[in-house]
Amino acid sequence: MARMNILLPAMGEGVIEATITKWLISEGATFKEDDPLVEIATDKVDSEIPAPSSGTLVSIVAKEGTVAKVGEVLAVIENNVKQTTKEKEKVNMEVSRVRETIETLKQEKKEINNAEHDLKSRTPSGKFLSPLVRSIAAREGISYTELDTLTGTGMDGRITKDDILKLLEDRQKGHAASGKEAVVKAGEESPVTLNKEAEQPGPAKPVESKKPVAEPAKGDEIIPMDRIRKIIAEHMVMSKRTSPHVTSFIDADVTRLVNWRNTNKDKFLAAEGQKLTLTPIFVDATARALYEFPEVNISVDGDNIILRKNINIGMATALPDGNLIVPVIKNANEKNLTGLAKTVNDLASRARSNKLKPDEITGGTFTITNFGSYQNLAGTPIINQPQAAILGTGVVKKTPAVIETPEGDMIAIRHIMILSLSYDHRVIDGALAGKFLHKIKDILENYSQDVPW
Repeated sequence: MARMNILLPAMGEGVIEATITKWLISEGATFKEDDPLVEIATDKVDSEIPAPSSGTLVSIVAKEGTVAKVGEVLAVIENNVKQTTKEKEKVNMEVSRVRETIETLKQEKKEINNAEHDLKSRTPSGKFLSPLVRSIAAREGISYTELDTLTGTGMDGRITKDDILKLLEDRQKGHAASGKEAVVKAGEESPVTLNKEAEQPGPAKPVESKKPVAEPAKGDEIIPMDRIRKIIAEHMVMSKRTSPHVTSFIDADVTRLVNWRNTNKDKFLAAEGQKLTLTPIFVDATARALYEFPEVNISVDGDNIILRKNINIGMATALPDGNLIVPVIKNANEKNLTGLAKTVNDLASRARSNKLKPDEITGGTFTITNFGSYQNLAGTPIINQPQAAILGTGVVKKTPAVIETPEGDMIAIRHIMILSLSYDHRVIDGALAGKFLHKIKDILENYSQDVPW
């Protein structure tokens, strides 16, 4: 028997820590391999850490409610069985993965320190910058020029920590601080004021509207938001502030697709052991369109556009508690329909039972949300930042439609659905969005797969 540490594993892009929410076994208790040991929560997902082998929990290091960093020890266990070569390789791979994450974090910290060192202690106009201010500026990406526009509130006009934090707060509200500006009263003409620091005309500060206060009335029930709902709310508001949203719509006649699925779904279930829903077909069509129009598979980083190499499609999934999670199908364009169906069904099932791993909800480059699940015709989805677009699929509905035939136009009952694409108008224009959306329509209207059954 040997003792080993249970570490907080690397959990995907951008995840560096987690909160210990609940230990599922107590000290001294025994467990089997893959039994869940502890529940953890990140800002992206709740998850469980399984036992690497059977054994006994010797001691709990990270108590419930504490926050642990990736690579830190959560508990100490004692193996009941001799570790096999395969188990050793598994442990070594996990240790290597954790070390790689730690090295990445160290490199990021080193880059920040280098940026702090490169930033001079004074601005071009001579304002002093303390090491703390330089550190915050480097970490938050505040330019040297932007610092020079601040009016310091410290001694001799020095820029303080509070000044730079106020700049960040104003930036989040949608406007940068630019010296002392006049407040415009309702109904008055906007005055032009003098920036005392620069003695040049400056713009008037816009009137900030107060947030409406919802006062509960007698008999109303107050339900506190849970942690996931708060994260969703913050992410949605941030997305609308970040990207100028535009939504385009197109309808698709998917009669041929519906008939093809109805013909093959039972054969698919028998051959593959998987249900053939419309979701993997939507993912397949979207992945093909993204491959043809890579300019949609992008993110924005300041003044740069990141053209994503991989096509990782997230699918918005409703949870039993009413919240939402977006598991990601990695490299969707490299999977056939069978692979997509298995992945979609697996991720959806584990999402609803809270079994997803953190790295299964990160790294998405595009998202699909299915309004049709609830018989909705269409919707205007909010972009899942830092992505640049999101596709909404409406209900497939029998509808009278005009059909063009060699004998002339005629009206027939067809299966019609509406596709809606919300996109970031900073980097995706209407022409590109229209072509991309039409490509998905074309794939769905002419959908077929070579099947062996």
